[in-house]
Amino acid sequence: MPSNSKPSPPSGDGGQEKQKMLLSSEHGHFSLVKALHLADLVTELNVMSIFSSMRYCLGDPSDYGALWAALAFMPFGLFFDFMDGKIARWRKKSSLMGQELDSLADLISFGVSPAVAAFALGIRTNVDHVLLTVFVLCGLTRLARFNVTVAVLPKDNTGKSKYFEGTPIPTTLGIAALMAYWVSQGWTHANIPLGLVAEGTIFEFHPVALMFILHGCLMISKTIHIPKP
Repeated sequence: MPSNSKPSPPSGDGGQEKQKMLLSSEHGHFSLVKALHLADLVTELNVMSIFSSMRYCLGDPSDYGALWAALAFMPFGLFFDFMDGKIARWRKKSSLMGQELDSLADLISFGVSPAVAAFALGIRTNVDHVLLTVFVLCGLTRLARFNVTVAVLPKDNTGKSKYFEGTPIPTTLGIAALMAYWVSQGWTHANIPLGLVAEGTIFEFHPVALMFILHGCLMISKTIHIPKP
């Protein structure tokens, strides 16, 4: 007679094998949640910046509390990115979900979050929308390329890649720091530095949005090699 007992996870890397079994299981509404490790949950905290920017858009434009929170969560995103790897090594558990969540979290923390904060700040004309979208797509492309090419980049004696191809996406924290300075000076909405170009036309945009395009181009560059620490 067929047994009704559940199959036990294969021997070897118990953490990964158990996760494979949970992810491929057709039973259980919460099998996906069970497949997450603590490091994966830490990674997912990166979405807080976006919600803070949205809260600022819905409130009093002169009350910068939520906007400060949105900008503050971005460097925390770098901390979470560092901690999820530390947690995984501490628990001696590698996570298949974590490998995918890491890139997605980086896109949210250092791609989508700065763009949404810029929108909340007042960089929101039609052309601004296009420029910010291109910036996010550059971040997405940079992370996708990293996942594809990491295995073929030159390695050192420890097996770690010698350099980043293009600027790493966490360098967008420089833009977040600049926006934080603007907020501290009250340079938001109508007071954004350099003002508007082609004001009153469908082509109006904020020149400062071009720094997002510049940063996006640096991220997807194949000729810029940044040595890994």
